[in-house]
Amino acid sequence: MALRGRAFVLLALADVNGERSAFTAIALPGIPIIQPGDDLAQIILEALARAGLSLESGDVLVITSKIVSKAEGRFVDLNTVKPDEAAYLLAGVTRKDPRIVQLVLRESKRVSRTAPNVLVVEHRLGFVSANAGIDQSNVDGGEGRVLLLPLDPDASARVIRERLLAATGAAVGIVISDSHGRPFRLGNVAVAVGAAGLPALLDLRGKTDLFGRELRISIQGYADEVAAAANLLSGEAAEGRPVVLLRGLNFPPLDGCAHDLVRPPEQDLYR
Repeated sequence: MALRGRAFVLLALADVNGERSAFTAIALPGIPIIQPGDDLAQIILEALARAGLSLESGDVLVITSKIVSKAEGRFVDLNTVKPDEAAYLLAGVTRKDPRIVQLVLRESKRVSRTAPNVLVVEHRLGFVSANAGIDQSNVDGGEGRVLLLPLDPDASARVIRERLLAATGAAVGIVISDSHGRPFRLGNVAVAVGAAGLPALLDLRGKTDLFGRELRISIQGYADEVAAAANLLSGEAAEGRPVVLLRGLNFPPLDGCAHDLVRPPEQDLYR
């Protein structure tokens, strides 16, 4: 595979049922700072061309939620935010800017946990995260500008997939990723907040293990694992690699969405 344009490549090898298998992860080069209204599908096609690559059916593109949000104009000027009484009270507990707390409450269904410098909520999209995914890192415009998550990341993924299919004829999977913390483990990991063209969940029940035992409860968070693999290249700081192409993954032709990953409330033992 000949690559141009300083693409960053990760090759993963694995033995599956005694057979050697591999997938390749390629961080696409030259993605610019995204502005509201930018055409992400076209920008991705141009980055692929710079790297000397063409999309193939079965490829997966992992796109950070940050550039999707930027293209969709999900910026907020904190100077325009007027906190209400609830936001001021919660800001006193969490020691956070009341304006950011107000935005967190707007983007959330309910507050899950609070502590000094901690505000964990159930996001309007269903998942639980700190600060409703509102972020200031890699956002230009100074400390008074923040970025919300995409309004509907599953819909955003579908639109990008359809645009790329129309342009190339390749049926690819799209994962929109974001970094989340976990309540019982340190460190952030990338997860899927939007998906299209691939299964979000893989139901392994009915398959057998190495000793012939039938799997009865194994369901794999496939889109999350894809997001985490890509994040090894895309990073979270100044890497500037927000789009990663994964080639060689082997998944069934199922069209899931990230909402499939949200555990139903009646199954949640911790809330």
